Amino acid sequence: MERTISMTVNGQQRELQVNDADTLLEVLRDGLKLWSVREACGVGACGSCTVLLDGRPVSACFLLAARLDGRSVETVEGLSGGGELHPIQQAFLDHDAAQCGYCTPGFIMAAKALLEENRDPTDDQVREYLSGNLCRCGGYPNIMRAVRAAAVRTNDHAPRSRP
Repeated sequence: MERTISMTVNGQQRELQVNDADTLLEVLRDGLKLWSVREACGVGACGSCTVLLDGRPVSACFLLAARLDGRSVETVEGLSGGGELHPIQQAFLDHDAAQCGYCTPGFIMAAKALLEENRDPTDDQVREYLSGNLCRCGGYPNIMRAVRAAAVRTNDHAPRSRP
């Protein structure tokens, strides 16, 4: 059955026609042409399709879009603004954390959620938080360096509270 849902995607309110069996991944890629959301495993085990749903990292490949009416989704395409890369994107670029690049958008979105939850994570916390994302190229050391650098950059750009 086809239905209309309303979602906020990368800050823009969207009215979307979806079928009951459409996944969020299909709607984002096929309907909205957001190519950063990639399917690899199709069962939510690899993290390549990670997006933020209401600020939390989720696998878009197994979420039914019809159940997401009124929700907010963010993809890599929604991160940069004003001609500048988001600090996490820049850190991944600076630290060569994108070998083939297929898994990179999922790692970036998971890292964004982590750094919004914990501004100064330990290496163990980063590893644990990103454990649902797989890099088939084995770029984990560079990804770790990029997330650590992004944490510093994000903290440097965050507003400071007054005493």
